[in-house]
Amino acid sequence: MAWRRQTVKTQADAANDAGGTRLSRRVVIAGIGAAALARSPRAEAAEPSHEAFTELLQRYVVAGGDGLNRVRYARFREEGRAALDRYIESLAGVAASRLPRGEAFAYWVNLYNAVTLQVVLAHYPVASIRDIDLGGGFFSRGPWRKALVRVEGRDLSLDDIEHEILRKRWREPRVHYAVNCASIGCPNLARRAYRARDLERMLDEGARAYINHPRGVEAREGGLRVSRIYSWFDEDFGSERDLRRHWRSHADATLAARLDANPPVIGYDYDWRLNDAR
Repeated sequence: MAWRRQTVKTQADAANDAGGTRLSRRVVIAGIGAAALARSPRAEAAEPSHEAFTELLQRYVVAGGDGLNRVRYARFREEGRAALDRYIESLAGVAASRLPRGEAFAYWVNLYNAVTLQVVLAHYPVASIRDIDLGGGFFSRGPWRKALVRVEGRDLSLDDIEHEILRKRWREPRVHYAVNCASIGCPNLARRAYRARDLERMLDEGARAYINHPRGVEAREGGLRVSRIYSWFDEDFGSERDLRRHWRSHADATLAARLDANPPVIGYDYDWRLNDAR
């Protein structure tokens, strides 16, 4: 399959391109992330505690022998839902725009993952997160477009956090290994919360785990089958040369040897089934 550049949009972008309301909302929301990068050290807020989230992740996220982290949603819903709600409430009360750069990145990733878990637990059992229809646009399927959390007086959706804050403000392709959409095809949900001092290590761990797993990059006869993440977000990963360099920098010896032969990309896959450990 020849490499093709694509214009990437979120699902509801297509439904809202005709109006200016969405654009105004984007400018306001992006400002939350921008302020986090522009504040002087004097204005910085203390790093919020993520210990409660780590405790929940350690308890309910299971690392499988197949390289997939799955979530014990049934137990989580019964035992840990109230604690998750409290953690999200604590994050909602943080002055996110005053956090230093690394702490702000960790904050938004943790908030995204915690709210995603909260949504799944509220609708569990489901076969896929895409079956959770919360509206938000004619082309929207799933929970991503609905405002679910309020931070500094602004109602935010999961799409707002991922696309208008994290992707837009940090320009860090490894964010796609950190935010989790509760699906088998997604990079693993980490078993600990992100923290500023651990960012580089955790982002690299997430990249290595995904790229060296068949759902990320799989060398087959005739070429590579890779995750649709690399097609959906090709503007983040860059040109084909940039993407192959990215894969190579995180590949183990076996995959690196296959990549060195420069095989073509022959297809894209993504598994939307819930990452359920039941």
